[in-house]
Amino acid sequence: MQLWPNAIDRRGFLAAVAAGLAVPAASGAEEGFEPLFNGKDLTGWEGDPFLWKVEDGMVVGRSPGIAYNDFLTTVEEYSDFILRFQIQLVDNVGNSGVQIRSRRVSGSMEMIGYQVDVGPSWWGSLYDESRRRVTLAAPSEATIKKALKPTDWNDYEVQASGKHIVLKLNGVVTVDYTEEDESIEQTGLIGLQVHSGPPLEARFRNIRVKRL
Repeated sequence: MQLWPNAIDRRGFLAAVAAGLAVPAASGAEEGFEPLFNGKDLTGWEGDPFLWKVEDGMVVGRSPGIAYNDFLTTVEEYSDFILRFQIQLVDNVGNSGVQIRSRRVSGSMEMIGYQVDVGPSWWGSLYDESRRRVTLAAPSEATIKKALKPTDWNDYEVQASGKHIVLKLNGVVTVDYTEEDESIEQTGLIGLQVHSGPPLEARFRNIRVKRL
């Protein structure tokens, strides 16, 4: 049985693995996805260049210690989608997250909307940033223990369809949430967060989205 059509394909696969890049499954699981980050610069994103950098094919949010939450956001808005990305919270220290269906707050550095949470005691949760200011849904400790790689890269998947939001961490469902408040907007920006407080570094890569 011929596993590789030619030697070039095999070399390309091995090079991708060595570089730490995601290799799409042969089943075509990534079909329909488009990259949100080109791996080279922040084209398509808006944020503070002091805190947000591109390094070695990653988006890096590096905070020296700030008194406010800060966000790097997409220029485009998204409503129904599947979002996939990899994140590493260096040494599992601090707090980060990814905003979905969110807006920037006028006159503030803050955003308002759903947040896919990241950080000790927050991993795998869905938080309502600057709106209801509560955790809307959270996994059990046993689920997080099973799913989380505390100091390594973690694969997050967010599926938002209508009022329904499902979060997966390394393939494990951590949240299955249905919004009951009809006044809550279900479209908006995607944003990466560095939280207020002590120094932290959050790294993001392989950010891609499929519109539904």
